[in-house]
Parts: sequence; structure tokens; C-alpha cells
Amino acid sequence: MILSYLWTQRHSLQPKITTQEGNLCSGESANNTITAIKDTNTFIIAPYFDNRKSKITRVIGIVHHEKVKDLFCLFCCQPNGEIYVSKAVIDVHSDRFGFPYGAADLLCSEPQNCDPNFVSINWDPKGNIDQLPRFEIKNRQAEIFPVEFTVCISTMFGNYNNVLQFIQSIQMYFIQSIQMYKILGAQKVIIYKNSCSKLMEKALEFYIAEGTIELIPWPITSYFNVSSYWHFSQDTKDIGYYGQITALNDCIYRNMYRSKFVLLNDIDEIILPFKHPDWKIMMSSLQEQNPGAGIFLFENHIFPITLYDSTDIFNITSWNAVPGVNILQHIHREPDRKNVFNPKKMIVDPRKVVQTSVHSILHAYGDSVNVPIDVALVYHCRKPIQEKLPRESLIRDTTIWRYNSSLIMNVNNVLQKTVF
Repeated sequence: MILSYLWTQRHSLQPKITTQEGNLCSGESANNTITAIKDTNTFIIAPYFDNRKSKITRVIGIVHHEKVKDLFCLFCCQPNGEIYVSKAVIDVHSDRFGFPYGAADLLCSEPQNCDPNFVSINWDPKGNIDQLPRFEIKNRQAEIFPVEFTVCISTMFGNYNNVLQFIQSIQMYFIQSIQMYKILGAQKVIIYKNSCSKLMEKALEFYIAEGTIELIPWPITSYFNVSSYWHFSQDTKDIGYYGQITALNDCIYRNMYRSKFVLLNDIDEIILPFKHPDWKIMMSSLQEQNPGAGIFLFENHIFPITLYDSTDIFNITSWNAVPGVNILQHIHREPDRKNVFNPKKMIVDPRKVVQTSVHSILHAYGDSVNVPIDVALVYHCRKPIQEKLPRESLIRDTTIWRYNSSLIMNVNNVLQKTVF
């Protein structure tokens, strides 16, 4: 077999020709969400074609930030079965938060004379290629946005056994959140699932059958000693928060040509418009005001689950038997704290994103806009941060009640069709 060796150096390609045993162009492609590359401290999620700046394959992965020095991309070119090799540029994301493993982009320059459909990754450009897993390169054919809004949720882990809301270290909503996403304009919700309870499985099965939820298996605990904390100083494990940042980046590229907009938030968060009835009208207005912007950041505001609406008008008795918190009962938000940064969540044009973190975009082709709180905020129903605040110090905010009729009807419909 003829193997063309393409070495990326100072943005130029210097081809070298050699011969190699093996056949990379045949066989089945890897179908796991996470695939370990033997003897490399490298784990591949998926490769995506990216021609926004140059003709490359961007491989989303997880690598050890110190141990991984050299990796090579092997492309299969049809119909002649030639294998092209290029040295990968290893770009470990800056938001690793001290953990030894972190999200990384492996940037593979593609051969100019073919559009490969498959790529393999190896530490040795001349090693045996017969046993290498090969990965189908996604986004080769761009779609025309069949979906307007996709919500990316990462990651579901632990014994999630709360149906109206998730339970992690705090209580969070599930069915209500999904219904609010749909009311506001979401056609698809992507969840990267590590584990959950049997009770939660029933809710997931309903939404999967309905076509709302796309479930991505996320078996990260099979490969790493995983932390449920965001920073290494809190928990000295291999990787933080179940690989959340890697999952978010994969979700961006997975939906780059499937969705006009992608929302990056947790399941206990709702980007809630104030001036507009839904996301579509809000984003149309924001884009008109900010031409060229591709990233829109919304402030996170806490609505404590310990404080209930005094009128009790949305204490719905038929929901009381279902585990979880009723978000309609929590309409008081904590005021801003002086000199404390409010975390933000995002609605983005995925075609303008290069790398994302949890609360910000690390690299992008478009401008970022901080959306004013009078336009929208992140409704975050959880345990309080300012626990000692008296009730009168909180801000009564009934914006969520604008959707009460549709929300109650839709939640009741889901509960009637599922058996808990």
C-alpha cells in the first residue's frame, strides 16, 4: 500500500511518500461515544470536517495535558485506497481547571486531492494500521438547519431519581424544564447520559419516543476516575465534572449544521425571555441589534427552592405524588451580590464557535453579546446561595407564570402518558 505522509509545519504541508502494510479503508468504523487509543493517553469522541478557515478534520477528544506529545491522523482516500498521514496539532482547551485530563481538539490537515470519509489516530505514523479504530468524519455534507433551537445538556450522572426535577447535590427540574424548552422554541434536547435511576429512564423513554430528546451514551466512568466537582483542588481525580466541557464541545459540532442556534445550559436552568414571548422572536431582535454577533450570554439568577410563593395558587395536588420541585411555586430571586460575578449561560450560532467552556466561548469567529437582564435571564431554581437573606430582600419575579397555562397542560399530558 502507498502511504503519503503529510507533515504540518508552519501551516505548510510537506508530503513524503513511503509504503506501509495494512488496510485502513476496510472494516467497521468505531461506534462508541468514547474510544480509547491504545498506549496514547488519548480518547476520541468524534471527528468533524471543518473548512471555516482551512480544510481540516477537527477531532474532539480527551487527552492528558502533559503525557500526550505527538499524534498522527491517518486518512483513507477512496477509490484507490491510499492512506494519507498528517501530524496532528494538539490543542488542549484552556479551561481544564487543574485536572490532568481535559478536552482537546486534534487538528488534522486533510489531503488536498481527496475528501476522506474516515480518519484514524495513532502515536506512530508508520505503525501497524490494521488494528486501529477508524472514525467516520461528520459534517462532510452540510445540512440546511432542519432545527431552529437545540438545547445541549451535559452530563447526566449519579442516581437521578427525580422526575419533575433532577436530584444531584441539589434538586432540579426535568419534565418541567423539557416542557418549558419546547414552549420557548426548542425542537431538540441533547443529553449526554452516564447514568440515572429507573424512574428517570421512564421519563427519558417518553421524550425519546416523542422525538424531543436525543440521548448520547457517555460512559466516561469506564475510562477515567471522574470527579463531580469543577476544580481539581476540590477533588483530585482524572477529569472534572464528568467530562462536561468535552461533551459540550461535541454537542456544538454535532449540531453545527443541524440547528440554527444551540443553547448551552444545565437541566435546572431555563433561559427566560422578559421582553419577548419565545426564543425565536428574542433572537431575531438580538441579531438585528447585533449584526455579526454569534454568542449571546445570559446572566444566571438563583430562585431558591426553599422559598415558596405565599399565594399557593400553583400548588397542584396531582403533582404532589411525583418526586420533584414545582418551579411555578418559586418566583423569588436572589439579588445581585456586590463585586460577585454572575455566571452566564449561552445561546450560540454553532457555526461561529471554535471552542466552548461552560460559561463562555473560548474561541469564536463572531462577537459576543452580554444580554441585559431586562431582555432575558437564566432562571435557575436551586438551593439558595444567600441563605441568610430575609424574604423581603428577595426580588419577586413572576415571569415564569406567563407560561403557566401551557406548562400545566403539557406536564399533565406527560404524566398521564407515563406511569410513575
